Amino acid sequence: MSTPSAAQHEEGSTPDKNGGGRSGRLGRIVRTPLGWMLTGMVGVGLLSGLTATGPGPVPLLGAVAAVAVYRVVMRRIAKRSTPEIARQRAGREALHGSAVGLGFVLVSVLLITVFGGYSFSWAGNGFFSVVWSAAMMQAGAAVAEELMFRGLALQALEQLWGSRAAIVITALFFGVAHLGAPGAGMWSALAIALEAGVMLGVAFLWRRSIWFVAGLHFAWNTAEQLLGIPVSGHTPTGLFTVDTHGSSLLNGGTFGLEASIVPVLVGLLLTVRMFVLAGRSGGVRPRRPVRH
Repeated sequence: MSTPSAAQHEEGSTPDKNGGGRSGRLGRIVRTPLGWMLTGMVGVGLLSGLTATGPGPVPLLGAVAAVAVYRVVMRRIAKRSTPEIARQRAGREALHGSAVGLGFVLVSVLLITVFGGYSFSWAGNGFFSVVWSAAMMQAGAAVAEELMFRGLALQALEQLWGSRAAIVITALFFGVAHLGAPGAGMWSALAIALEAGVMLGVAFLWRRSIWFVAGLHFAWNTAEQLLGIPVSGHTPTGLFTVDTHGSSLLNGGTFGLEASIVPVLVGLLLTVRMFVLAGRSGGVRPRRPVRH
C-alpha cells in the first residue's frame, strides 16, 4: 500500500511515463523528425550567428561547438547514431570533399575566364593574414550550414519522405535562404538551389559524411574568396581582385560565381555522377512505407 506522498509521486509521474500531459506531448513533438530537425537547427544556427564574424579562430571554435550540439540533439533527442560525423574518417572525407570543391571552382572560373567573363589582378593584401582569415571564416560557415541543411534537414525529411524528396526540399530552402544576400534575385536563388543545394545534398547521399560535404563547401567558398570573387553576394578581402566583363549570365554579376550559368552546368554534371554512385552504394533511400 502506497503512502500519500508516494501515491502523489506515482500520479504525477504517470503522464510522462504514458506520454500524456503537456510535457509528454512536447516531448513527443520534439522527438519527431521535424521536431529534432528544428531543435538542432535553432541550436546550431544560434552558435553560428554568434561566432561567424568573430576574430581569429572564433568561427572555427563555433563550428566545433556546433558539432557538439548536433551530436547531443541526434543522440539524446532523435535517438540516432551519428556515423556522419565519425572522427575515424573525418580527415580523409574532408580532404576528399575539398578536392572536389576546389576542382569544381577552378574549372568553372577557368571556363568563365576563357570566355572573357573574368580578369584578375593581385590585390597586394597580406598573404598569410588573408588566407588565415578566409580559412577560419569559411570553415565555420561550411560546417554550420552542412550540419543544418544536410545533417539535420536532409536526414529528417529523408526519414519521412525518402532521399529524392529530401533533396528537392532542402535544395529549395537553400536557394531561398540566399535571397537576402546582396545582388540576389530569383535566378541566383535557383542557381544556388541547383548547383549547391542539389549537389551538396547528393554528395551527402553518396558519402554519408558531413566532413565530405563540409570540405567541399569550405574549398568552394575559400577558393572564391581568395580569388576575389563575391561569395553569394559578399565580397570579403581576397588575394586577388576580379573584374567582370560581358553578360552577368556568364560572370554572375555582383552576386558572384554562383549566379553564373557555367558552375550550374558543371555542378549538374558532378551531381549526376555522384547520384549514380550514391545509388550503387545504397545511399539513395526510398520513402518510408505508410503504417496502417
